[in-house]
This record gives sequence, structure tokens and C-alpha cells, in this order.
Amino acid sequence: MSTSAIKLPHPRPCAFCAYLDGSRPFTFVARSATTATLVTREQRGKPHLLVIPTTHRETILHLTDKESAALMIGVRNAAIAIDSTYHRPGISVWQNNGEPASQTIRHVHFHVAGTLDSGGTDWGEVKELPLADTERIAERIRANWPLPLSSDGLEV
Repeated sequence: MSTSAIKLPHPRPCAFCAYLDGSRPFTFVARSATTATLVTREQRGKPHLLVIPTTHRETILHLTDKESAALMIGVRNAAIAIDSTYHRPGISVWQNNGEPASQTIRHVHFHVAGTLDSGGTDWGEVKELPLADTERIAERIRANWPLPLSSDGLEV
């Protein structure tokens, strides 16, 4: 791949990779060999999920065709589950590449969020939820996940 002009966030240990390898606790809704769907602790919508590749990729430019397709299916599945579970009047999907585009974690991820009662999503400071709260959100979402899941959220 050619050199990109995208200015990436400071290289730190990757939080998403730490969630994926279990070294940092986080709530997963579903996980396959290629993608994982998580409940973010910073809820900017009702609810707010993240869809990520299971292989570390810094931006959308670094994804393979297979990963790109799997991520879009994951985004769609998250949207279906939000719609079925939360009955929101809208669903927002966004993805940021580079610091000027508000990327803060150097691992590509898609946000999928049901709209707030007032419309849109919350772009300001939001309180970080405890894992017990994100686990409750995940349980509700898993009940309406469009693909069969094992008890631990793995797609079967």
C-alpha cells in the first residue's frame, strides 16, 4: 500500500487489541473470526456499539476486502439488533480516520448508535458506564442479534 497522508493518533498500546486478547475487560456483544461488536462504555446513543476487525488495522485504508465486507455485515447486524431491541427513530453510523477526523484509537472501528430522544447522538463529554451496565445492554442486544450466537457471544 502506498504511503497515506492520514495523520494518526499517537501510537499507544492498542486498547481494542487489549480488549480482544482479554488483558483489559470490556463488553462484547458478538465475535467472529474477523469482527467483534462491543458495547462502548461511553454511550453516545441508545445504545452505542462499536464494530471492529479482530486483526489490528489502523484505518479503513488498511482493511482487506474480506475484512471490509465482514465489517459492513457487522455494522448491519448491529443496526438490526438496535432497531429490534431499542426501537429508536434513527440509527447513526460513523467511522473516523486520522486525528483531524476525530480518530482517538489507532484501530479502525465503526460506531453504530440508536438516536437519542432529542435526536442525533451525543458528541460532548459522556459519563463512562461501569461494565455491569454495558453487560446489561449486551444481554438485551444479544437477544435480537440476527445471527445465532453461543452463550459467550461467539457467532455459530
